[in-house]
Amino acid sequence: MVKRVAIIGAGPSGLSSLKACLDEGLEPTCFESSDDIGGLWKFKEVSEPNRASIYRSLTINISKELMCYSDFPIPSDYPNYMHHSKILKYFRMYAEHFKLLQHIRFQTSVKRVQQRPDYTRTGQWEVVTETRQGEEERDVFDAVICCSGHYTYPNLPFNDFPGIETFEGKYFHSWDYKGPDNMSGKRVVVIGIGNSGSDIAVESSKFAEQVYMSTRGGAWVIRQVSDNGIPVDMKYNTRFVHILFQLLPINFFNWFGENKLNAMYDHTMYALKPKHRLFSKIPVINDDLPLKILSGAVIIKPNVKEIQGSTVVFEDGSIAEKVDTIVFATGYNYDFPFLPSNAMYKSGHRVALYKHVFPPNLEHSTLAVVGFIHALGAIMPQAEMQARWAVLVFKGKVFPGKQMSDTKDIEKHYIVSKLTPLQVDFVSYMDDIAGEIGARPSLLWLFFTDYPLFKKVLWGPVTAYQYRLMGPGKWSGARHAIFTQFDRMYQPLKTRKVTEQKPSITSRLMKMSIQVLLGGAVVFYFHTRNPETIPALLSKGVKLQSSRAGFLRLLDVSLLKRSWWRPMCCDQALQKHDNERFI
Repeated sequence: MVKRVAIIGAGPSGLSSLKACLDEGLEPTCFESSDDIGGLWKFKEVSEPNRASIYRSLTINISKELMCYSDFPIPSDYPNYMHHSKILKYFRMYAEHFKLLQHIRFQTSVKRVQQRPDYTRTGQWEVVTETRQGEEERDVFDAVICCSGHYTYPNLPFNDFPGIETFEGKYFHSWDYKGPDNMSGKRVVVIGIGNSGSDIAVESSKFAEQVYMSTRGGAWVIRQVSDNGIPVDMKYNTRFVHILFQLLPINFFNWFGENKLNAMYDHTMYALKPKHRLFSKIPVINDDLPLKILSGAVIIKPNVKEIQGSTVVFEDGSIAEKVDTIVFATGYNYDFPFLPSNAMYKSGHRVALYKHVFPPNLEHSTLAVVGFIHALGAIMPQAEMQARWAVLVFKGKVFPGKQMSDTKDIEKHYIVSKLTPLQVDFVSYMDDIAGEIGARPSLLWLFFTDYPLFKKVLWGPVTAYQYRLMGPGKWSGARHAIFTQFDRMYQPLKTRKVTEQKPSITSRLMKMSIQVLLGGAVVFYFHTRNPETIPALLSKGVKLQSSRAGFLRLLDVSLLKRSWWRPMCCDQALQKHDNERFI
């Protein structure tokens, strides 16, 4: 029986894994090679080998309500998009509140994780660690959770850039970038158009003479500030939008989204337009890049063909002369040098992990990898969900599969390459893992039992609180957190008292009409998928009682298990019951 668990890394994934173990009564020990928690979000002036690194000005591009842990909301006065220093403070509050620090062994590196001689019988692992003083220690654990991240090993593809050895200036990977201190008056080429490359190009352009941004395939660029000033993920990362993605062809959303983005700034005119469709890869999130392009501070260029001394030649024949600095924002490689080679093998460009967590070729499911994914969403809630699942697997309460079905499924929708092998859809993945442990919110159940909450879950952002409404790890504060999530979003903006204009009756009626039409589309979709549901309910003659308990006794629960949501019942008694509850 699993009792002692080793956790490798005290970053956001390691902290959530620690808490998940403690919640289930296990005895975790976390090994952290540095002197502090935070992992990637612990800023240091000098990058340390084999550790993630960030720059001084880094601000997260996911809003606080969608990046926080599911049972510990970020303080309401914190800004919606937080600087790395605020994120680290939040981690400290989380660790102190749940008493995690006493389980962390700082300045202790994991050198090897190997199966015990009796692994076939016990599933145990021997973990070899080394302290800062060079002392080697060995200990036996019933299970291991690896939370070492995937921004540790910079990818520097020098073979793709002939003549780099002749370059007369300075070149480095974005992993080494700390700020624009040495960019003043320089001519800079940034290779790569991901989030880091865009941030570095924008920040450098404020001081540099000229910044060129080289991209192999272009990118779709979205804003953090959406309609009416709402954070873009709070606006569009909703369960209803996710349902529409299942209902309508992906090409419709590509067309709609691309047109909406081009209405703000034409990607063809700005030389940004990529070869792929909008929802085939995670887009770049940057509000400032279009303005920098428009003002000429950043010039978009195609891929670099070769480098000749201080001249950079691009594939279209154009050149950038007298270049002083080249920044390689060319992504990261990933590796687990301390894990046994037979436990980690590749499936295409991906590491072969069942649902990105469990190696499927091991006899016992006592080794888990947490936080080794990438989605259009923060890693914190995703890693927390993985950790909750892993711990329940360790305890034998749930059992993982062995098939690598998720790899092929994700390739149907996303471009999976050597440097982007970890992509998942945020809501689909969270629902999938939550379904493994019985924590996925049931819209049908909420519709019948808590209609106001049903509306918040359906129409509001998919925040992690939704996965604490039911199942193991249920949190009594989840409902309140969902109802107050927009209050926490607005709070840091209330810095000046202004007169609020009430919406007109016409606008309210239009909004209600649109909601009714869209809601009808959702009901029609689920009814066509499960046409037997409504007749089955009506044939049973469901008669609602005044008490919730009486209703639940009469409801045929076997029908609820057929799908995670079903169309609403048309019974007049149900309508009357809901109206009374709403009033």
